[in-house]
Amino acid sequence: MSVPAPSHDPNAPRFRIRPPANWVNDPNGPFRWRGRYHLFYQHNPDSPVHANVHWGHVSSPDLARWRHHPVALAPTPGGPDEGGCWSGCVVDDHGVPTAVYTGVDRDHTGLGTICLASAADPDDETLTEWKPLPTPVVTGPPDGLDVVMFRDPFVFRHGGRRWALVGAGHADGTPSVLLYDCDDLSRWRFAGVLIDGADPVAAAAFGDTAVGWECPQLCETSGGDWVLVVSLWDKEPRSTGYLTGRLDSVADGGWRLVARAGGRLDHGRDFYAPAVLQEAGRTLMWGWSWEARAQPEIDRAGWAGVLTAPRVIDVAPDGSLRVAPAPEVRLLRAAEPFTTSPGPAPLPQAYDLTVTARAHTAVRLLRSASGAELTIGVDPVQGTVTLDRSGWPRTAHLDDAAVEVRVPAGEELTVRVLVDGSLYEVFVGDHAMVTERVYRRPDDVPELLVTGDGVSVTAWEQAPPTPGR
Repeated sequence: MSVPAPSHDPNAPRFRIRPPANWVNDPNGPFRWRGRYHLFYQHNPDSPVHANVHWGHVSSPDLARWRHHPVALAPTPGGPDEGGCWSGCVVDDHGVPTAVYTGVDRDHTGLGTICLASAADPDDETLTEWKPLPTPVVTGPPDGLDVVMFRDPFVFRHGGRRWALVGAGHADGTPSVLLYDCDDLSRWRFAGVLIDGADPVAAAAFGDTAVGWECPQLCETSGGDWVLVVSLWDKEPRSTGYLTGRLDSVADGGWRLVARAGGRLDHGRDFYAPAVLQEAGRTLMWGWSWEARAQPEIDRAGWAGVLTAPRVIDVAPDGSLRVAPAPEVRLLRAAEPFTTSPGPAPLPQAYDLTVTARAHTAVRLLRSASGAELTIGVDPVQGTVTLDRSGWPRTAHLDDAAVEVRVPAGEELTVRVLVDGSLYEVFVGDHAMVTERVYRRPDDVPELLVTGDGVSVTAWEQAPPTPGR
């Protein structure tokens, strides 16, 4: 079970994955083994700052009840990961769960090595102990490409073989995803560039500010479309994007992604470095939501960062992304909704709200003593959803202007809002998602009020799952 929030900090999520204290960033290696889901994450066990990066570890039977395990990977003094065990994935290597991750030394300048670690006891369903290999399987980027950023391996299967992606950036400012043949995990062969920032679909979808693409993730949908997810690095983590298309073989025995559509993955300002798990019939995704408050506040709270709720992604016929919370998130709903009316109604610290609008509708979630309101505007006729949190200014990352999402217009539009402490996850039908961090102050009033003609509202408090649900 996720560790409850400290009583002194109502902004700490209670039901999303985070360590009991200190730092968390990228989700790593979502993996299913012996009937349990495992998820790892970047973690500093000593402080709520990005340093001394280990792999934290949780597991779950159902994506709702999470159990914390000891740290899985720790930097090895004098080893290739002495400066940190950075992002990667976990794969089944002939019956042995194996972590494929980025090792950085103390003097790295953005160039990592590709390291392996195997589960010490594959028969242990909790996968508690891991054994790192002493030397990397890839010591750095391929020659001749002038790569200045190299990290975040992701392994997938295609064409009867195992392949890997690595996020990269080049000296001329071009981001790319590199491809390796790694059918034998101990022997890696560079197989070319899967796609880079010069691709016209990628350029139109992402713009030209990113100088590197981090945490590349690739999955194939049941309809045969491929989805590439990347995190857009422009010397700081900023935002995420996706491309959909097909994989075409190339003459040197590799693959090239031929993109047909792309766009912003999450339209909020507090989502980065997502990781995916491809299952039979669906693909799950988690992201990292960073803190948007000042470091002294983080230090006082003693924790930083949280992983999002699991999301299911797919591809629409036009190539755009479909996204929705995993059905298992409903296991966190209380037995009965606490309201089915437009309100006003007090809101708990964690809740799951669904609003279906048939005309212009305003959803108020929070109000301050000064009269400011946190609202979501829903307009099905115009096909817009607007999150306005201007009364709750940000002190980190980007500005606090309103976020507007455009979706196909129609007769009605359903918005689902998952709130857990300071983590707000908004899903606009199955078309778009918005992840934001909003911090309550002592005099703020969490209160639901929905105004609009013909609107329907249902809201559940989030609660620990009961046995049998």
